[in-house]
Amino acid sequence: MREVVVLSGKGGTGKTSIVGSFAVLAKGAVLTDCDVDAADLHLLLKPAIRQEHEFWGGQVAVIDESKCTKCGLCQDLCRFGAIREFKVDRTSCEGCGLCFHVCPENTIIMKDNLAGHWFISDTRYGPLVHARLGTAQENSGKLVAMVRQNAKAIAQEYGFDYIISDGPPGIGCPVISSLSGSNLALLVTEPTLPGMHDLDRILGVCRHFGIPASVCINKYDLNEENTRQIEDFCQRQGIEVISKLPFDNAVTEALVQGLPVVEYCKDGIARDIEMLWQRVSAVLAGACK
Repeated sequence: MREVVVLSGKGGTGKTSIVGSFAVLAKGAVLTDCDVDAADLHLLLKPAIRQEHEFWGGQVAVIDESKCTKCGLCQDLCRFGAIREFKVDRTSCEGCGLCFHVCPENTIIMKDNLAGHWFISDTRYGPLVHARLGTAQENSGKLVAMVRQNAKAIAQEYGFDYIISDGPPGIGCPVISSLSGSNLALLVTEPTLPGMHDLDRILGVCRHFGIPASVCINKYDLNEENTRQIEDFCQRQGIEVISKLPFDNAVTEALVQGLPVVEYCKDGIARDIEMLWQRVSAVLAGACK
């Protein structure tokens, strides 16, 4: 079993479109969407939910109004402004517990918080493990870890060869949780200044955790000078650029039709993505020897 996570350091580089095509090409993979704050892989793969589970993370303060003397101490000391008129705003509450400790009447309790849900679904390409974090909820890294653990359990039980993960943007906790322990990080960038900057940041995260990384430059022909700069940068860093994908309207057309681009067409960008998957498979095979 080999695991690749597709990352970028920023949003909008084409990660999900590439993962959707990988799902078709792998022909035997467990798929995960580790972007639990704004999951969108399910929009492309159209899964049928088989299991739904609650995700409990953190705590929230609750005031027992029957015992509250309305002394105002909790309200005055809450630095998040989560207590107004002696009621707790669950969205603003950070679960720090200060109000619980300072209440002279012991009328405040800390309750476990329902922070979201995670799902095991069926797609026509294989099982998909994905999640939805609630509005303004934390512990996204913990939820990502739960998604990946269940994907590994499914892969081991049914003998799937690959786990393919659509990673979150940025370099924060959910990215670290989706990256750690994987066999390969495929870093998708674009020939723009933000893309170049964020590629440098996500490479630093991969290096810190000792995860092998390869780079794909998406829409490379929109600015070939920046593409050359990215290639030079990767060469200095000892990172291989394993693919350069051209801009192609077929990607947008495929998304409008709700299809992975390799199902929408067979030539052009679809062939380039197929070659990218072949190279990723070869790198994974070498990494797992």
